[in-house]
Amino acid sequence: MKLNNLTDEEKNIILHKGTEYPFSGKYDKFYEDGLYVCKQCGTALFKSSFKFDSKSGWPSFDSSIENNVKQIADKDGRRVEIVCTNCGAHLGHVFKGEMITAKNTRHCVNSLSMEFVPSSDKRFSQAYFAGGCFWGVEYYFEKLPGVISAVSGYMGADEKTANYKDVSSGASGHLETVQVSYDKEKVTYKELLELFMQIHDFSQTNGQGPDIGAQYLSAIFTSNKDEIKTIKDTFSKLKSLGYSIATTIKPATKFYKAEKYHQNYYRQKNQQPYCHRFKKIF
Repeated sequence: MKLNNLTDEEKNIILHKGTEYPFSGKYDKFYEDGLYVCKQCGTALFKSSFKFDSKSGWPSFDSSIENNVKQIADKDGRRVEIVCTNCGAHLGHVFKGEMITAKNTRHCVNSLSMEFVPSSDKRFSQAYFAGGCFWGVEYYFEKLPGVISAVSGYMGADEKTANYKDVSSGASGHLETVQVSYDKEKVTYKELLELFMQIHDFSQTNGQGPDIGAQYLSAIFTSNKDEIKTIKDTFSKLKSLGYSIATTIKPATKFYKAEKYHQNYYRQKNQQPYCHRFKKIF
């Protein structure tokens, strides 16, 4: 196992189970899209979509990436410590029953135990899918292993800006779109595409479910020839199975991130999508 060199301050936290002063960590009020990894070994620990403002003074997450954060009884006999499963680095503590979020869980983490990797980092790729209300599309992509982040936004028109009021009128030319940042070593574009085709009605021509309008049409925005080939091959397979396809293929244009209240909507509400559901095809 390759371990990163640590500063004395980081060693105090990570190796000797120290604690940062509240409100002193660089990630306390930090809310960019991306991935938080272990400072010592680089293991992925938390997605940015798991983060919330607990007002405790430490970065807080209501979930961790499955199997990568281990809970152990603290020596004080009262708290539960969390460590990196891969290298044992001390991260902080987990608290339950505080009723702060729908998941009722707070992973309280030292900033010095982590390193943030933005979703735009060159090690990750981006894909863009429009399939009706972006809340539901985002919900399903966030659950797929290998996906770093799924961000709701707007794409498909030449305007210099985009906002929900203009887009929801149907006149701006934008579609509600989800930007998916993913690790190509853990999930393929084909797997992303197949998930997308199984979570919405790609035969509907006027929107998605009860959401009718130009902004809700089904489309895939592409960035290269390989994506186009994968889409066409998948569409051919679907047509051979008797499906009709209304989904259009468009070149990716500027992506505009939607307003904060649209991000992780169903996760924040602890609800299930009302107009998207998974239907196994492949």
